[in-house]
Amino acid sequence: MAQAFWCIVEDDRKGSPKKVMAEVLGEAGRLAGGNVEAVWLTDKASDDGVKQLGAWGAAKVWVLENAAFAPYRGEVWTPVLAELATQQSPKAIFAPVTSKMRELAARLAARLGVGLAADSVGLAMDGDQLVATRPVYAGKLLAKMTWAKTPWIVTLRPNVFKPAEAQASKSAAVEKPTVNIPAATMKLVERREETSTGLPELTEAEIVISGGRGMKGPENYVILEAMGKVIGAAVGASRAAVDAGWRPHRFQIGQTGRTISPKLYLGFGVSGAIQHLAGMRTSKVIVAVNKDPDAPIFKIADYGIVADLFEVVPALTDEFKKLLEKS
Repeated sequence: MAQAFWCIVEDDRKGSPKKVMAEVLGEAGRLAGGNVEAVWLTDKASDDGVKQLGAWGAAKVWVLENAAFAPYRGEVWTPVLAELATQQSPKAIFAPVTSKMRELAARLAARLGVGLAADSVGLAMDGDQLVATRPVYAGKLLAKMTWAKTPWIVTLRPNVFKPAEAQASKSAAVEKPTVNIPAATMKLVERREETSTGLPELTEAEIVISGGRGMKGPENYVILEAMGKVIGAAVGASRAAVDAGWRPHRFQIGQTGRTISPKLYLGFGVSGAIQHLAGMRTSKVIVAVNKDPDAPIFKIADYGIVADLFEVVPALTDEFKKLLEKS
């Protein structure tokens, strides 16, 4: 439908939309008054996934299902989305801040010749114009931006916007348009192997534990993972730890890694370099543990402990266990 707010679906590659889509669809619904559509590019959509998108507020789901959409390739996805957007004239195109969507939104904005509000933390309508608020200068300032023309393309930071409440009574119409699939020009993935930590995904977790240079080595992250399993937290790392080869890049929090905004952030041995702060300073509550009382992270922490993390982490883990056993 022309003038609809589109939400590009981030899925779990198993046929289901990720829970961050509840936030994207919820915010789109608030701004668009229900004129919201989901656009799902996938190699395997599921009826349950479509129902979930409808329950979160999508009035229509555009299902673009083709084996060429997996694994993700920007040069394949972008022309397909651009062609459909040119045909349907959406007023806005929303997507969550993920590694894939960051690239896709930038490519799509360039292809359509419109602006992009990346990593937005606030959205509001000013008359007939959308105003986006996003961090600049590594999160030191917030800037507001508008667009010269539609569609307004926005990526939304996870755990910032109020998620839509699932309503089983709502359902979405389904459209399966015929699309022209361009040939992939690059072959970047030979084989995909995934290992599960058994912990929540970093960008979607309500509690995030992060380890920095103070962890002293990759073998010591087991104590953070043990705590994570007790309280249901994701475990990330600072750039220093990733650059040292202690953790894979997908666990990096910061300007060149993942941007997070959990309800609770626990930083252990993280100094608080500006690069790291840019990726987590919008966390609702920040707790820092560091032996250095002058560590920059203490300037933004709600609670700080000057102590050896190797003493604090086991003690905290034991206390969390006791509290959870009582509840």
